[in-house]
Amino acid sequence: MFTGLIQQTGILTGCGGGRLSLKTAPPFDAPEAGESVAVNGACLTLETWTADGEMVFHVLKETLKRTNLGKLAAGSLLNLERAMRNGERFGGHIVSGHVDATGRLIEKKRLPDGDYLLKIELPETIAPEVVSKGSVAVDGISLTVIDAADAWFTVALIPTTLTETAIGSRKIGEPLNLESDVLAKYVRGNPAASKPKSKGALTMEKLREEGFLE
Repeated sequence: MFTGLIQQTGILTGCGGGRLSLKTAPPFDAPEAGESVAVNGACLTLETWTADGEMVFHVLKETLKRTNLGKLAAGSLLNLERAMRNGERFGGHIVSGHVDATGRLIEKKRLPDGDYLLKIELPETIAPEVVSKGSVAVDGISLTVIDAADAWFTVALIPTTLTETAIGSRKIGEPLNLESDVLAKYVRGNPAASKPKSKGALTMEKLREEGFLE
């Protein structure tokens, strides 16, 4: 499990043959073979590494198909987050590292207060799970949705996020990895949650109809 708080960035050095390689500076502290690392929000398994920060991950064809990892050129900047340890401070939101879809960066502009507004394409498959004031992971970054429409949503970034993560290097039209809030997934997947709400006075009969009573 991850929190969406990016710990550092890495430079993509290669991707192919079921492997993705990147270079970090500084190197990870005590990396472990088989550990999970969110790379641009996609949970990958670390296979090998070197003391100077070169890291190689196993990557499935399905991962390359569903994320932007197979579309980025060598030299691209990547967001990195190691899996959360038990007992650590939880500062973002629950991020599984399972990318749901990609959405193109539509607009990036600076606001009067110095923050930045990003407008991102919202795929139809996850649109019901992205709502105003809800959480979303964008390239692995835990962000709060400002506005959400049928085909796009917006988020705000403080200048530090823009400069210390890979998202500042993304250009208009480039795909971003998106993971919707896991709580929204459960609500959407619960058949009872999608039933029309009862109208009129609340009665014992209506409670039984809605499944609250036997």
